[in-house]
Amino acid sequence: MNSYRINPQFGFNFNGLIVDSFAGGGGASTGIEMALGRPVDIAINHDLEAIKMHEVNHPQTTHYCESVWSVDPLEATGGRPVDLAWFSPDCRHFSKAKGKKPVSKRVRGLAWVVLRWIAKTRPRVIILENVEEFTTWGPLIKNDKGEMVPCPKRVGKTYRSFIRAIESHGYKVDTKILAACDYGAPTSRKRLFLIARCDGQPIEWPAKTHGPGLIPYKTAADIIDWSIPCPSIFERKKPLVENTMQRIARGIDKFVINNPDPFILNGTAPIIDTAGGNGKSALVAAFIAKHYSGVTGIGIDNPFPTITSRGSQNQAVTSHLIKMRGTCRHGQSVTKPMPTITAGGRHVGEVRAFLMKYYGTATGQELRSPLQTTTSKARFGLVTVHGEPYQIVDIGMRMLTPRELYRAKDFKDDYVIERTSDGSLITKTQQIAKCGNSVCPSIAAAIVNANLTNRVEIAA
Repeated sequence: MNSYRINPQFGFNFNGLIVDSFAGGGGASTGIEMALGRPVDIAINHDLEAIKMHEVNHPQTTHYCESVWSVDPLEATGGRPVDLAWFSPDCRHFSKAKGKKPVSKRVRGLAWVVLRWIAKTRPRVIILENVEEFTTWGPLIKNDKGEMVPCPKRVGKTYRSFIRAIESHGYKVDTKILAACDYGAPTSRKRLFLIARCDGQPIEWPAKTHGPGLIPYKTAADIIDWSIPCPSIFERKKPLVENTMQRIARGIDKFVINNPDPFILNGTAPIIDTAGGNGKSALVAAFIAKHYSGVTGIGIDNPFPTITSRGSQNQAVTSHLIKMRGTCRHGQSVTKPMPTITAGGRHVGEVRAFLMKYYGTATGQELRSPLQTTTSKARFGLVTVHGEPYQIVDIGMRMLTPRELYRAKDFKDDYVIERTSDGSLITKTQQIAKCGNSVCPSIAAAIVNANLTNRVEIAA
């Protein structure tokens, strides 16, 4: 049972329709339902796979698999009032991840559909979510290759016109950049939120619930399935590319070899001994590595079980995350929220280094060099754990699963991501794409709860 159906919160003097435009796989809808205790009425998205995922999780919603411009607001609502219209227009052509690549005027202009809904249904509350760079929305010009790119002299001009257009219809408008981790999601994802309302009520921003002095942040360690093994990077049929190997090397160098106080599991973790078949015990050290924006990294503070492919009663295991693209050289520790998950593909992986008690004198190769140069996986480097030396005997890597990525966005495990409403399977690539495009339900719930409920919880 979806969690929003338990202990619902009744809306205060809100009896109109709830519309989720650009609904995607259902993150905003899930958050809205968590806040209001009832399903959204209308969901719109042009992507058939997204709509099918939305349908299986939100069966009471009326779905439109069409362009947002093809749906007539008055016809879709049947003339009924709209209490909330949520919009999450495509952010790809604003995001800094786009770099200096050409952009599309059509994609960048999708947000103008808000004015169509205002003109035809006048929603009481409007919420729009997008990347921080949405505020740079401005006219396009052709570069020397004839490609359309943002005009550097008119940055933000269209955005300001967009705000004024909403205000001209009698709406109060306010914007704020919020981080999902501050509202209970285990990801650091930041987004710009715009709230507009025309009912005379004040715009409210939810108070942070997580962080220093509050409820501790949910972390990357909370979403990882530690029972999934990491196959050796040296036994792959297709070797990893040099950049990936260098990133793995730098992360291990920083967070394992040169970490004066690596996190050690408060207890033991089961190890699968492939040679003898007997379960062993291990110490576990862990960290997360992400590879963009110059962020370095963090460690784990909660015990977790680990299953590996190599066993020894004197073995320790380290862990971190690696992003398969970007410019960050090191990483991010798992004691902090996950980095932002994007829709561009399977580019987040977990790396584990397997350590054995070291009794010899050779120090082996430091991990400041690309790992391709290593001729033997028996001596990659030395790690000091509680004053005792360990040597790295193997390094494994695996991609994070779609379920782990959805957990990072704060979707519950009962949210269906593997199949559609008609029973057909959703590929892993599609699952990840829908995850990257989705709104974190917890932050959507916090914003909606602040503006559309009386905050009086009704006992189940």
